[in-house]
Amino acid sequence: MAAGKGTRMKSALPKVLHRLAGRSLLQHVLDTAARLGADRIIVVTGHGADAVEASVQAPKACFVRQLPQLGTGHAVQQAVPQLHDEGTTLILNGDVPLIEASTARALLEAAGGAKLALLTVELDDPAGYGRVLRGDAGGRDAHEAGRVHAIVEHKDATPIQRAIREVYTGIMAVPLAS
Repeated sequence: MAAGKGTRMKSALPKVLHRLAGRSLLQHVLDTAARLGADRIIVVTGHGADAVEASVQAPKACFVRQLPQLGTGHAVQQAVPQLHDEGTTLILNGDVPLIEASTARALLEAAGGAKLALLTVELDDPAGYGRVLRGDAGGRDAHEAGRVHAIVEHKDATPIQRAIREVYTGIMAVPLAS
């Protein structure tokens, strides 16, 4: 996903085109996707779409535009017509250049072609991030104990939820069904 404005960066340049170690943030992510052997790379663009699309160096890339930008879920919806009917789709963010291929591969393996898998992390200071709400064994089937039941944005979280240190990174593996 590479549609956002990046307003916090205070730059006219689309966020994903800022450079790190000689390449754009987005190009780092595309290179990781290529290392995974992706047979199709769908880049969702929006803000600065022409410049973002012109910058991409990935032979298997196609583009869909998210206009207007209505959030992450809406961005994914724009890509749905380009997805395969089966397999697993890995959703990566164009502004997360340091995702390792090994981490992404492990997430794909966790999904196993049949389950949604989210990449989460525990932070000492999770302020500003979406908290991962998991089931607990109290009154529930033990099978439900570790399942994710919701992700609540920081601004919407209760004080108890804000104490949760596990946050969602925005990266997921999604099974596709025909």
